[in-house]
Amino acid sequence: MIRLPLIRLIGTVLLVLLTSISAAFTPEPSESELESKAHYNDPLPTTVLVRVVAHRSLVLGHEVGGARVTMTDVATGQLLVSGLQQGESGDQTQIMRTPHLMDEPVYSSRPAAAFRATLELTRPTLVEITAEGPLAYPHALQRASTTVLLIPGHDLTNDGIVLPLYGYLVQVEHPKPGEPLIAKEDVMLRASVRTLSGALVRPHSDWDSRKIHIYAELVIGDRIVERLQMFYSGEKSRFEAPFFVPLSKDAPDGITLRVVAADVATGNFGLASAQYPVLSERLRPKKN
Repeated sequence: MIRLPLIRLIGTVLLVLLTSISAAFTPEPSESELESKAHYNDPLPTTVLVRVVAHRSLVLGHEVGGARVTMTDVATGQLLVSGLQQGESGDQTQIMRTPHLMDEPVYSSRPAAAFRATLELTRPTLVEITAEGPLAYPHALQRASTTVLLIPGHDLTNDGIVLPLYGYLVQVEHPKPGEPLIAKEDVMLRASVRTLSGALVRPHSDWDSRKIHIYAELVIGDRIVERLQMFYSGEKSRFEAPFFVPLSKDAPDGITLRVVAADVATGNFGLASAQYPVLSERLRPKKN
């Protein structure tokens, strides 16, 4: 009868002894560990690289004025950083024609424009990154944004955060915008079409004009009076179509020429328009 309580007592004593021995051999935290914990809440430099690219084309570089990039803290609305993307448009062969695995860099394998910023972060931060460009062509300006969770000390480099902008750069080159036109004259409309990165659109290229609907509209007031199919002129990215200037009495406030580039396969669309006063044919200069 005495054995059972005695066994329990011995077990309790052994448990106490083992606990004491374990505590005696638990190492104290080192100074480096204590110092590390003391800096847990210090801000960590975190580098973020952003690339603004033309959708299905190259990077927006200095040729088209680059792009503006801003980063904003979503939780507080605070502007963290803002700046310009400048540099080269990138290697066309590498970007457009070279097959890539999912984790392989596309834009950063060769020098290409980018925006780089280093933020001092103390906590995981949800950031809205916004890009707009091309800055040299306000009429074609496009904007895109995305949200990214940034973790202190974890850099985003290589290709970085890629923001594609959709559209085309379309410019009316002839007749010059605002130039008076003579009624009933046969005029050749010429316009250029490029991607937002400045790459040339033309037949049989990486940006094949045969797959893009490029046309013009002659507008009087708010009415389209004629639609003109434009054809490649054989130089760079220029397209042209002839048209007859309407009578001045039919266009007392002048005409508008509107050039459209539309690629439904990629979602890229571009537009340019120019206004022209129309003069009576009686004001046509006399030939010597």
